[in-house]
Amino acid sequence: MLPLSRRTLLKGSALAGAYGLGLGLAGKVSGAFAASDPYLLEAAVTDALIDGKAPTRGMMTYRQPGGIDGAMPPTLRMTRGEAFALTFTNRLDEPTTVHWHGLRIPNGMDGVPFLTQPYIYTGDSFDYGFTPPDAGTFWYHPHCNTLEQMGRGLTGLLIVEDPNDPAFDAEIALNLRDWRLGGNSQFIEQFKPRDAAKTGTFGTVRTANWQVEPQQDLPAGGLVRLRIAATDVTRLYNLTLDGAEALIVALDGQPLPSPMPLEMAIVAPGQRLDLIIRMPDSEGQIVTLSDVRPSAPKSVASFRAVGPSLKRDLGDVPALEPNPAPAPDLSNAQQIPLLLSATAENAARDSICGTLGYSFWAINKVPWPGDSADPMAPLAELKLGQTTIFNLENVTPHAHPIHLHGMNFHVLSSSTRPVLPLISDTYLILPDEKVQLAVVADNPGDWVFHCHVIEHQKTGMTSYLRVV
Repeated sequence: MLPLSRRTLLKGSALAGAYGLGLGLAGKVSGAFAASDPYLLEAAVTDALIDGKAPTRGMMTYRQPGGIDGAMPPTLRMTRGEAFALTFTNRLDEPTTVHWHGLRIPNGMDGVPFLTQPYIYTGDSFDYGFTPPDAGTFWYHPHCNTLEQMGRGLTGLLIVEDPNDPAFDAEIALNLRDWRLGGNSQFIEQFKPRDAAKTGTFGTVRTANWQVEPQQDLPAGGLVRLRIAATDVTRLYNLTLDGAEALIVALDGQPLPSPMPLEMAIVAPGQRLDLIIRMPDSEGQIVTLSDVRPSAPKSVASFRAVGPSLKRDLGDVPALEPNPAPAPDLSNAQQIPLLLSATAENAARDSICGTLGYSFWAINKVPWPGDSADPMAPLAELKLGQTTIFNLENVTPHAHPIHLHGMNFHVLSSSTRPVLPLISDTYLILPDEKVQLAVVADNPGDWVFHCHVIEHQKTGMTSYLRVV
């Protein structure tokens, strides 16, 4: 076997250079940016060809000023431990913000109206600056009028690189999401109330990087890092790979202690999956990434082997270097019950960040009323540095990907399945499941805690924790 080192893997550099920019229209912004030289990003309305039939009007995207019309948001790249600065300008006709999903950064940079920053109004700008402490696959999106803005395209991938990571023969970043389009390629209503009260309203067109079933050429016999983010507002993906073997090396941006063979991986809205694929040796062989939920498999994207085989070996893939995570002190932890349930109480409150007009869901029997300058009390106050065990119970017949801003969960136990001791910012709790999740309160501020099925978030399954 060839040793997996930067030198041996870059023997295929002629091929690697051709395959490192992601799939299709995925943009790539490399490097970290000092505060004196911020990256410029804006949100704007555009038209884009999504379903392959006709341009969809009223799309929303992130782009550099003067960027290409119809392009999906760029994949931003940072480096762990290096300062990053970005000046964001709002070119939409409504307020917005930018939330950096999964990053443990200062509270004032978290992008949540009222709790962490003011709205960014049309034509206004906001300076974001932070140093990412964790390497991995993350993403960014608005936290204002989220169903409409995310549903129209405002979701971009964010990669924090670790200089110590092994080099691979190619890297692909996939932004998985649906669109609510009619037969004329134009947007239809973003949700149906009866579906919002259940699993959520599914899209009609599935894409990877704003394309339907795209295909990418990759080096035959090579090792390819595939970074997947489910940025959809509703869909849970059950992902399998046909035509090649793969290892899971990271979940939700956090490296696994050792790589695991991929059989099927469930990736819920907000979650991420990092795979290392060993491409087939023969020219023209196809590898297919499929979603097998709920029944008939659906192709998500495919990869074609090209060139002479590089003859890499999956057995050479090491574990990625772990991120610096504070260890929970379970012996002195406080315990907090958190109940996820349905509700028909407390009508939604109108706000500048939009409301769906319904309350269907609640945390501890209290539905979130909507964004407000005077929000309700926090779920709990956590002492800085203290460990808290969340006894989280889902009494609904639906799964909920629960996302915590600014900190991470340490998965301890489940009432329905064996669990690995993983670290995550987005935990998928299954119907009628009870889980224990430990959180080390290492980041002061008010941190949102919500379901990442956006209709559930916007109809009550949202709250926040205060770290003091």
